[in-house]
This record gives sequence, C-alpha cells and structure tokens, in this order.
Amino acid sequence: MTETNENKQLLHLVFGGELSSLEEVQFRDLNALDIVGIFPDYASALVAWKAKAQATVDNAHMRYFIVHMHRLLNPSDK
Repeated sequence: MTETNENKQLLHLVFGGELSSLEEVQFRDLNALDIVGIFPDYASALVAWKAKAQATVDNAHMRYFIVHMHRLLNPSDK
C-alpha cells in the first residue's frame, strides 16, 4: 500500500510556557510547560497555537510554539 501526499500525516506539536526573559527562549519552569497537543497537519496546529497565544496575551513572558515533528521524524522528506 503506497501512501499519497493527501493522507500523509505531517505531525505538529504545539506547546508553550513562561520564558525567563524576553531576549531568549529559555523556560522559567520546565515542569510547568503546557503541552497543548499533537496535530495531524499545520493548519490545525495553527488554530490551537492561535487560541493559546491569544488566551495568554496579557503575559508578555508566555510563549507558544509549533514544532514540525514530521521534519524531525523524517529529515530526508521535504
């Protein structure tokens, strides 16, 4: 069975936490990281990221990120 691009999972992780400073990406408390979830495509990860980012907009040190897990799992894939 050959997988096509249409049904290929391009996994994305959305997570965030409070940064120690605004100058670098170093989390204040790794135990308090907010793992939002793993999503099957970038579009759904972006929706989750936006919701979390907007919900924490009052805290300048809070940051959320999207990690392209599919690039880590299969670095030879483009």
